[in-house]
Amino acid sequence: MAPKDTEACGRCSMTSVVDAANEGDGGDRDLFGDARIEIPEDEMRRVAKPQILLGRAKRTIDEVATRLTYGR
Repeated sequence: MAPKDTEACGRCSMTSVVDAANEGDGGDRDLFGDARIEIPEDEMRRVAKPQILLGRAKRTIDEVATRLTYGR
C-alpha cells in the first residue's frame, strides 16, 4: 500500500472507514476526490462569537450563583 497524506480537515476517521469498505470492491472508488473541507479563519471566528459570548455569560451566572449560595 502506498502511504497517504493525512487530511487537515478532520475526515481521517471517515476516510479509514471508507478505505476499509472499498477494499472489498477493489478500492477504485474515491468518494472524497481532491475536495477539501476548509473554513476561512475569519468565518470561523464570526460563527463562534455567539458560543463564546454564551460561555462567558454562563461563567458569570455560575460565579454569581456560587457567591449567593456559599456567601463567598
